[in-house]
Amino acid sequence: MSEIAAKYSPVDVESKWYNFWLENRFFHSEPNEKKSYTIVIPPPNVTGILHMGHMLNNTIQDVLIRRARMLGYNACWIPGTDHASIATEAKVVNKLKEEGISKLDIGREKFLEHAWEWTRKHGGIILEQLKKLGCSCDWDRTKFTLDDDLYNSVIKCFVDLYNRGYIYKGYKMINWDPEAKTNISDEEVIHKEQNGKLYYLKYQIVGDYSYIVVATTRPETIFGDTAVCINPQDERYTFLKGKKVIVPLVEREVSVIEDEYVDMEFGTGCLKITPAHDVNDYKLGKKHNLESIDIFNDDATLNKNGKQYEGKNRFIVRKEIVEELKHLNLLEKEEDHINKVGTSERTGAVIEPKISVQWFMKMKDFATPALEVVMNNELKLYPERYKNTYKNWLEDVHDWNISRQLWWGHRIPAYYYGEGKDEFVVAETREEALILAQKKNSTLTLEDLKQEEDVLDTWFSSWLWPISVFNGINEPDNEEIKYYYPTQDLVTGPDIIFFWIARMVMAGYAFRNEKPFSNVYFTGIVRDKQRRKMSKQLGNSPDPLELINKYGADGVRVGVLLSSSAGNDLMFDEDLCLQGRNFANKIWNSFRLIKSWNVDTTKKIPAENKEAIKWIKNKIAQTITWVNTDFKKFRISDSLMNIYKLIWDDYCSWYLESVKPPFGEKIDSVTYNDTLFILEDLLKLLHPYMPFISEEIWQNIKERGTYNSLIIATYPSASIFEENIISEFEKTKEIITGVRNFRSEKGISPKEPLELIIKSKDALNNVEIIKKLANISEVQHNLESQQPVYTFLVGKTEFAIPFSQAIDIEAEKNKIQEEINYLQGFLKSVNAKLSNDKFINGAPEKVVEIEKKKQSDTLEKLAILEENLKNL
Repeated sequence: MSEIAAKYSPVDVESKWYNFWLENRFFHSEPNEKKSYTIVIPPPNVTGILHMGHMLNNTIQDVLIRRARMLGYNACWIPGTDHASIATEAKVVNKLKEEGISKLDIGREKFLEHAWEWTRKHGGIILEQLKKLGCSCDWDRTKFTLDDDLYNSVIKCFVDLYNRGYIYKGYKMINWDPEAKTNISDEEVIHKEQNGKLYYLKYQIVGDYSYIVVATTRPETIFGDTAVCINPQDERYTFLKGKKVIVPLVEREVSVIEDEYVDMEFGTGCLKITPAHDVNDYKLGKKHNLESIDIFNDDATLNKNGKQYEGKNRFIVRKEIVEELKHLNLLEKEEDHINKVGTSERTGAVIEPKISVQWFMKMKDFATPALEVVMNNELKLYPERYKNTYKNWLEDVHDWNISRQLWWGHRIPAYYYGEGKDEFVVAETREEALILAQKKNSTLTLEDLKQEEDVLDTWFSSWLWPISVFNGINEPDNEEIKYYYPTQDLVTGPDIIFFWIARMVMAGYAFRNEKPFSNVYFTGIVRDKQRRKMSKQLGNSPDPLELINKYGADGVRVGVLLSSSAGNDLMFDEDLCLQGRNFANKIWNSFRLIKSWNVDTTKKIPAENKEAIKWIKNKIAQTITWVNTDFKKFRISDSLMNIYKLIWDDYCSWYLESVKPPFGEKIDSVTYNDTLFILEDLLKLLHPYMPFISEEIWQNIKERGTYNSLIIATYPSASIFEENIISEFEKTKEIITGVRNFRSEKGISPKEPLELIIKSKDALNNVEIIKKLANISEVQHNLESQQPVYTFLVGKTEFAIPFSQAIDIEAEKNKIQEEINYLQGFLKSVNAKLSNDKFINGAPEKVVEIEKKKQSDTLEKLAILEENLKNL
């Protein structure tokens, strides 16, 4: 066994043990006779690198999987990445642009070659970074959403849902991202408040020289106006009924229509209707049979319908058209206005509503079982408050817009065989599509079929993730899907509760008729000390790998966990990582202390050691019970804090001090061996949180074979513990602390023995520990001690320490009297409040209780001080 290093070095230890775990395949799982415990990783974008949110999420997952492994489960943690259609395609397009290459010029096949090359070069970065954190994923099972089996799963599901009538092609208003040049779902639109303007435009009434005024935030859209709408109840505009107005600049005559949708209080009460570029206008357009005029190109520049503004950016046109309207005296006024603007979650671009032919999926039927399983607590959300968020979305679920105008992703398996947009068939392969198409036209060949250009929404592959990673779509009865599915716990952020969580539950019932997991633990958002969300843009997010290099992976894991409770935002402070590193050093130094002791096999175990061993074993049993309860309620942060206090306070500070031999003496073998057994139990408890240092110490306690590694050791069971032993030791701590405080106040050396008097007939436990740690020469019961003493209370028992002759009695009397005078004055002010009926009857009950507590505490302190003064 190697010599114990004087200083713990995470750099030397972490790679050593991670490679050891990998080489011995401790992370790998295969179906066996054990009960499975399965977690699927929320697949990070293949474009991604590790950030603080990943650190928190994956640390929690690793804690769960390591603990399950030690509890005897066949633990399987599936890692993987998501192809991230929009983000990845954007990166590849930008790379090609820098090389002077256009995506459209090289075509789909060549573009995909570049995309795959980029993915192979950059795609595995984040998974390699997770290894630095200590994540014990089954790397042999790493999945990518564009792997052949997962690709086939997605296509198979699409065809199945289409044949069951759930997928259809429709002409609807969608959210267009002009930067990514694709539509996105409602859930991917983030509405942000922005400072803008409300413009008041003049529309001339046909056959009249008068005008009506219409308020709009988007004057550039007048080229798409096909009506002006008023509320039929608005008496101000009765004269407009049945008339037409002229759209300014466009010179188009449009009808005045009536609809109660119009808010009479907004603007002027007249609403311009642009059916092609506003969701609500689109609905009014359908209701009133209005023409729909598209005025934008895919990049949100104006098309030929924008006349002289063709080819110009929509926001530039807004400024220029306002100037033109002013020049023509068609702008009455403009006002500052705050409105909510839809932006793309992926690119940040302002969304342009657009009517388009897209693929949709009906969701209502799948929402019902997905809602029921959560509302009846068969599938639990932590914290529970997210049930309402989940419920509200599913109760109002809309058809899912599943097509995207991209090339990187799962290409929709629809094949067109004619000129008409509805002349298509849906099949898993081109060959199967031909068989279907030939039923329409027997002369068709493979060359006549043209596959749909669009790909599927990235989430359409992610919603299958817990099933597809076990090939449960392609082979629904295979051994692995039956063994590992449903999975147990899912750890994720609440921001994807709609995108991913709810949809995975739907997929579970759609394709396997059962829930995909039993529990969902929502982490909070990682924020800085100023409560700002960490981001690259703000520059307030530390590099996780730099933190690991500085504090060690164990230190960083402790840092993020100690400040994180389920669903609550994490206020990250780098000092927490320092606390984690200090904790690792504390554990290491305590181990070095034990290993420095020489053992005397002939020496009997001292009484104080027996007392300490009995106490710490009960304390460990109590903590295991607490920790098990914490895990049932997903209080991961609380569980770590309980173990932290057990090791730092109880084990390192009290237990080791109690049992360590006097300087120069040897320790008895019973205490030594028990201390190592106790340490092993503590390491088992600690391992899920701090896997590296716990394995390092475990392997240094004694020689162990490969299959006695801590990672597969048996987790400590919650044995019965005696509360009274624990509570008595808490009194012991208070007594020792009271004596130490006396020494500190009076400047008495810890080496000078003192007497301790118990001023009652109560029995005293742990006497030998008190003698040792407080350096007490004698403990005696003396109810009527007449010598000068210092007294203090522990619970209701009074203790006294005789003064030594070295202390100036008169100075001590003066000091005590000064403190008595101060407390009497304080008590007088408290009593005045409590004797005031107005205060008692008017103040909140809690405030009154605080004052009463002040009164009782002060009286207790005065009694002790007066007793001390009397005894001098």
